[in-house]
Amino acid sequence: MRVFVTATAGAAALALSAGALSAQEVDRTGWPSSFTVGTASQGGTFFVYGSGWANLVAEELGITGAGEVTGGPMQNMALVHTGDLAFGLTTLGPAQESLQGTNPIAPGLEMNNVCAMFPMYQTPFHLAALASEGITSLSEIPDGTVIGFGPAGSSADTYFPAMLEELGVSFERRNGGWDDLGGQMQDGLIDAIGFAAGVPIPTVSQLEVQTDISIVGFTDEELATVTENFPVAEYTVSADTYRTLQEDMTSVAMWNFAIANCDLPESFVYEATRIAMEDNARMVNIHSSAVETLPEHWDKNNVLKWHPGAARWFNENGGASIPDDMIHGG
Repeated sequence: MRVFVTATAGAAALALSAGALSAQEVDRTGWPSSFTVGTASQGGTFFVYGSGWANLVAEELGITGAGEVTGGPMQNMALVHTGDLAFGLTTLGPAQESLQGTNPIAPGLEMNNVCAMFPMYQTPFHLAALASEGITSLSEIPDGTVIGFGPAGSSADTYFPAMLEELGVSFERRNGGWDDLGGQMQDGLIDAIGFAAGVPIPTVSQLEVQTDISIVGFTDEELATVTENFPVAEYTVSADTYRTLQEDMTSVAMWNFAIANCDLPESFVYEATRIAMEDNARMVNIHSSAVETLPEHWDKNNVLKWHPGAARWFNENGGASIPDDMIHGG
C-alpha cells in the first residue's frame, strides 16, 4: 500500500525543485541505493506515518524507499540494530527496554546500534469495546473479557496488559494486526481492543462507522495508578478525534521517535531528518498525529543517543542543544 501526499501544483513544484537542488549539493558517499522504514501492522498509525515519510524521502532524494509491515516498536528496534532495516519507528518505553537488553525478541541483547532521528508524536493508550459490553471504565472490565492488544511485542501488547493487571483486571489476551482485530471485534469474536497508537487510529475510525462501540480512557484514580507505575504521562484525547466521543477523554501516552541504524552515513540521515522536520504541513498530510512532529520536541528523547546526522540538523536548524555525550560516537 502506497501513501501519497497531496499538495497544490505550485507547492509541489517548489518542493521538488528545492529537494532536487539539495540532493545535488549533498555528499552521497556511502549512501544506500534503497532503504526501508519499519512501521507496524496495517490499520495502525505507524504504518500510515512511516510509509508516507518513506515516500517523501524517496521522492525528494531520488532513491528507492518504502514502509514495511512489522511487529511494531520492539521488532523495529531489533531490525534497525542489526541493519536489516535502515530506519524504523519506535516508542521510548520499548526503546529503553531494548537498550537494557530486555527486548523479548532478543533477550540479553543490548540494542545500542539504534540512534534517534526525530520526534514523531505521543502514543495515547485507550480501549475500544463493543457498546453491547457496557464497559465504561478500565477497572470495571468484566472478568474473562477477551481483549486484543495488537501485534506481539508492540507498545500496546507490552504495556496495556500490564496496566490492566495493575488495575486488577482479569482478561483473556489476544494478539494480531489492528485491522484483523477490528474485524474480530466486529464479528463478536473478541470483546475489546487495547490500542496504543497515534490518534485518530484508522481501525477505531472504521469501527465506529460500521458498528456501535464505546471508547474508554482512564479515570482519575486509574490515571494516578498507571502514571506512578509505568513510563507514561497524562494525555487528553480531544472530543473531535472520534465521532463516538462526546467530550474530551483522559488518557496516558508515550513519545514516539523515528530511529536509524547508527552506521548510516551522516549526510543521509541529515537529509532524511530535514525532510521530516522542515515542512510540518507535508507530514500532517500523511497523518494528523504529525501535528506534534516539531523540532521543539527534540528534548523529549531521554533514552536513545542521537545519530550524528540528526543531531547536526537539530543543533543547526531546530534550536536544539544536544550535548556531545548524547550523540553516537561523541
